[in-house]
Amino acid sequence: MSRIGKEPVQLVNGSEAIISEGTISVKGPKGTLMQRVNNAVSISLENGVLKFLPMDESKFAGAMTGTTRALVNNMVKGVTAGFSRELDLVGVGYRAQSKGQNLNLQLGFSHPVDLNIPVGLEIETPSQTKIVVKGLDKQKVGQFAAEIRALRPPEPYKGKGVRYSDEHVRRKEAKK
Repeated sequence: MSRIGKEPVQLVNGSEAIISEGTISVKGPKGTLMQRVNNAVSISLENGVLKFLPMDESKFAGAMTGTTRALVNNMVKGVTAGFSRELDLVGVGYRAQSKGQNLNLQLGFSHPVDLNIPVGLEIETPSQTKIVVKGLDKQKVGQFAAEIRALRPPEPYKGKGVRYSDEHVRRKEAKK
């Protein structure tokens, strides 16, 4: 069995879990998240602690137990604290501006790039070269940040492009 699946998930103060047939819903001060649960995993709630057990001894059930536990743990963190991902724009003339439900990016193309912000996410632009993606769902936050980065990934010669704040771009020496 997966080692991560054996660890229980503690519900933080202000959060509660509702287990129904085939789904689990976690409610907290920031909102509510819902996840479908595989039939190979059973979830029990005792005194504010969620425990995960495989239904049988198969390898698949053990893998799904660890996966389900990790997903539920991220749900609990999301509804209590939330997730955020910071991106930096590096390059002359690279700018970002948040306008309602749109994110306007100037990334060195001949035209500006407009992205629709997905439901459940919040975009902040504290400066013209910094983007902060915030939300409850870790997967949605990471996916939208990856979509922004994919528009102009950092290149290795000058380092221009969109990068995560904690990302290190390995630079190459130019041809001489």
